[in-house]
Amino acid sequence: MDARDRLRQYLEQRKEMGEQDLVLDGLSVEDLMKIVGAPVMPGAMQPMAARPPAKVSRPEPPPIERPAPPPIERPAPPSAAAAKVVVPSGPIDVGGSVSEGARAASHLVTLDAVANAIAACKACSLWTTATKSVPGHGNPQAKFVCVGEAPGATEDATGLPFVGRAGDLLTKILEAVQFKREDVFICNVLKHRPPGNRNPEPAEIAACSPFLMQQLALLKPHVILALGTFAAQTLLQTKEPIGRLRGQIHRFHGVPLVVTYHPAALLRNPNWKRPTWEDVQLARRVFDSASGA
Repeated sequence: MDARDRLRQYLEQRKEMGEQDLVLDGLSVEDLMKIVGAPVMPGAMQPMAARPPAKVSRPEPPPIERPAPPPIERPAPPSAAAAKVVVPSGPIDVGGSVSEGARAASHLVTLDAVANAIAACKACSLWTTATKSVPGHGNPQAKFVCVGEAPGATEDATGLPFVGRAGDLLTKILEAVQFKREDVFICNVLKHRPPGNRNPEPAEIAACSPFLMQQLALLKPHVILALGTFAAQTLLQTKEPIGRLRGQIHRFHGVPLVVTYHPAALLRNPNWKRPTWEDVQLARRVFDSASGA
């Protein structure tokens, strides 16, 4: 059998076995060249021992580098110290008129003198619609001070703070923590009633704030209980809602201050009575600690 017949027989065997690739095992390069009729060059390589065909290696494609996504920055939870509102020790300045009013109020050396100045005040338009001024009332030696928002209709008629339905509720709240009304001092941010019990306006708060600051300076309280949003935001000089301010101890010029809901709000929403009770208990504990009780 010549070389061509051998090659043909070899290929037929591989085809019957279902192979598609040609693997030339058992044949040297010289034999293959003879089979296909190629001339053998002088000095050609000697036959080599049979070996399995070399595998053709294809380079792997380089991996696609995708940039890592930037880390998600989440703010760290605030610590207890960071959550407290720090009030500057200097005079509170919420406008030029307050600065002028503060200088005038600082010369009032008694609570009665402050009350008389409030009655004569015309720094805003509230005096034109009010019946009486409502400076505040209570024990001039009190070390527990309640600060509300503004007088209502009953307060406007009597000249006394917190004497309506909200006042009756405040009395019960104070009695629940062993305070009588005559043991504390109660006042408001505004000293005249806003028409229709509307919310205080910034100019009105600016006009009345010097009187409130002087009252607190004269009373030198151990604890201040801020009743409602306007009292809390005015004293702490913040825009934070009351829900974020209550439940902790703030500082007003070094004096501990506790924020809670206004009694009038409790009449509209009884669900706030429980958190208010917790706030007032906190204020009482702080008062006892500051008073050495």
